[in-house]
Amino acid sequence: MDIFEAPPGGLHAEVASPEEIARFLAAAAVQAPSVHNTQPWRFHHGDGQFSITANNERQLRVADPQGREMMISCGAALFNVRVALRYLGFVPKVRVLPDPDLPNLVARVTWDQQVPALDYEKELFGQIGRRRTHRGGFDPVQLPDALLAALRGEAAREEATLGLLADDPLRARAVAAVVEAGDCALRLDSARAKEEARWAPGPDSHRQDGVLPTAYPAVPERTEPPFRSRDYAHGHGWGLPPGPEEPVVRSAGVVGLLTTSVDHTADWVHAGQALQRVLLVAATCNVAAALHSQPLEIPLLRDFIRLHLCGRAYPQMVLRLGTTDEKAVSVRRPVDEVLF
Repeated sequence: MDIFEAPPGGLHAEVASPEEIARFLAAAAVQAPSVHNTQPWRFHHGDGQFSITANNERQLRVADPQGREMMISCGAALFNVRVALRYLGFVPKVRVLPDPDLPNLVARVTWDQQVPALDYEKELFGQIGRRRTHRGGFDPVQLPDALLAALRGEAAREEATLGLLADDPLRARAVAAVVEAGDCALRLDSARAKEEARWAPGPDSHRQDGVLPTAYPAVPERTEPPFRSRDYAHGHGWGLPPGPEEPVVRSAGVVGLLTTSVDHTADWVHAGQALQRVLLVAATCNVAAALHSQPLEIPLLRDFIRLHLCGRAYPQMVLRLGTTDEKAVSVRRPVDEVLF
């Protein structure tokens, strides 16, 4: 595959230069999801080494003052780097937060061993460039129990817990209500609204970051139970037009809460890796995900979720899983802007 800036004919680890490998890894990393598509990362490389650093200039100072969402985003990018290395046949060795004197150094990845990639690792790699965050409702299709169990197991591999509420409609409705409360609270906060608007350019924008109108529906879709989506258009009517036969009310999908047992910086990075692992595995089964971080940006609402909806574990992301034919189009910054 040559989707990540590989030379014609593909990138061959045996003969690739350190620069070619680094560019390949960075091009995979930038495809990770990030809050408002801020892409809050920088990458540095040497011979057999690749580092991920959080970029504070892209941190949401109002919505994310502690940098929790920024670190989750960087954790998702780290997981893509691991998958890309396995695709090349390398065995990644990861140190999360390796230097206490450099708090923005999220992880350092090295490799000195080669083992051929397994088929499922190649399949995960193939989803990195295809996966996109969904911002609407889903088709009324029940997801297989085996898939849901597999996704729980994938999150656990990254030191996180994925609680799925497929058989708990009352709790799913409670999560929907908290998401709506969080969204309303954010809209009433002028500073938060202005910050969000800075990352939601209009249809004529040539930016390579932020949430473009090609990534969300022009008319927010009603779901059952009702989940409130962010209004990135801010009343301008931007976004993707509805389909001719689109139902009035769509399924919210399977509601999930991604949590960690502790809430330190390293746990946020682990949560990001768990999130991306879940998203890529789901994508291999043509299952998309909608992400909701609104209530987690309000301390009182995040505490409510922790105490009443996830057994005192720390919620890191609210997500919904389902199937859809809608294809969002996102943007990413070029490798030359993020790789040093």
